[in-house]
Amino acid sequence: MRTLVVSTILVCASAVSIAQSHPGHHDSGAERSQGSASAPSPYAGYHRRAIKSLSAQQVSDLKAGNGMSLALPAELNGFPGPVHVLELADALQLTPEQRRKTADLVQQMRLRAKGLGQEVIEAEVRLDRLFSSGEPNEATLADAVENAAMIQARLRTAHLSYHLAMVRILTPQQAAVYNDLRGYAGHQ
Repeated sequence: MRTLVVSTILVCASAVSIAQSHPGHHDSGAERSQGSASAPSPYAGYHRRAIKSLSAQQVSDLKAGNGMSLALPAELNGFPGPVHVLELADALQLTPEQRRKTADLVQQMRLRAKGLGQEVIEAEVRLDRLFSSGEPNEATLADAVENAAMIQARLRTAHLSYHLAMVRILTPQQAAVYNDLRGYAGHQ
């Protein structure tokens, strides 16, 4: 069961990472086979990164506690994000109490996400060093990957949990206005 959970987490994390690293790039086997055999890999230049699996922007986002699209299942299904709610506070006609609670959520979320983001960075550094040392083996690889995946899962859970908290602060009408303003009208 643990292997299934870790595998699922890795697939999700990889999909998010790839989507962020290659916006608009949809590589298919047919495209590769029709291309030149000497065409550079889409990863050309990545070998110069300090952390091979993370772009400078991803490292910056992790350190800042940014969402990095990790909460899209909540955001796109009617569970507003605290940061965006604060940005739209006037349009949503938030009460002073709602503003205070939302600001508190944002502060808590950033603090938690920054800590977990730093853990993600450190786990990716360990994984990168495992290979750069030339000494990986099945046991050390499995441990490093599972550790990185579990931290990524905790980070994603954290972001999603603040969307759950946010929906309890807003009225259903405010949530509907939020969805309209964000372009998600008719989301369900």
